[in-house]
Amino acid sequence: MIEIGKWQTLQVVRSKDFGIYLAEHAGDKDAVLLPRKQVPEGLKAGGQIEVFVYLDSSDRPIATVNRPLITLGKVARLKVASVGNIGAFMDWGLEKDILLPFKEMVGKVREGREYLVYMYMDKSNRPCVSMRLYEHLQNDGTFEKGETIEGYVYQINDRLGAFVAVMDKYQGLIPKQEIHKKLNVGDTLTLRITEIREDGKLNLSMGLPAYQQMEEDSEMVYEAILSYDGVLPFTDKASPEIIEREMGLSKNAFKRAVGRLLKEGRVEIKESSIVVK
Repeated sequence: MIEIGKWQTLQVVRSKDFGIYLAEHAGDKDAVLLPRKQVPEGLKAGGQIEVFVYLDSSDRPIATVNRPLITLGKVARLKVASVGNIGAFMDWGLEKDILLPFKEMVGKVREGREYLVYMYMDKSNRPCVSMRLYEHLQNDGTFEKGETIEGYVYQINDRLGAFVAVMDKYQGLIPKQEIHKKLNVGDTLTLRITEIREDGKLNLSMGLPAYQQMEEDSEMVYEAILSYDGVLPFTDKASPEIIEREMGLSKNAFKRAVGRLLKEGRVEIKESSIVVK
């Protein structure tokens, strides 16, 4: 049986001026066309060739020797070629773009941007892709706590945090309390592994190890105070919302940074401000 969306080795069953027809075995009624421009020289009836089968613009199966950027059951990054009435069409390296239906999006997609997607067959047996990746990522990676990795944000949950595809393959999460700046689906981040859970999933942090993060945060806070002409109009007793809005830090991280600056004698705290010495 010829399968859509997969590589398979098929046999030449007949030849026409415009191409050759391929099937699993001679005499099979179901055959698929490989256009003449893609037929290797010397390939004759009875010969075999490995091809990828997809659907042409008329939804007819067609074979190609060109390599698509994604195959059935796999995850890959594809670029949005256009957005239409039924979804987005993504460039997967073949003549006909592949559909990302609106119902398979987890946020607004933009033309020209890349998104990580999973390829599946819809109810009409047409190849499509989905941004819903949770069930299609692996939990069996070999990682170490504290390791720095690259992660792709594929879904954001207001209650839990940002779901991340580590190396476009493994399941990870940036917990809500670790997020102190706006994230969007499609962002690629450098992250640190803070925990490897029993099920193999990874908890991730956007920050550096604590001692490095405190040093970086304190320098950032010091520069911010200087930008206020040396007088920051609030202290570490301000609300978490004000601190996060103005500094992009959690209240605890801000207090640690200010504490370091106090210890170094670079600032002093007044009743309602922090002042550079």
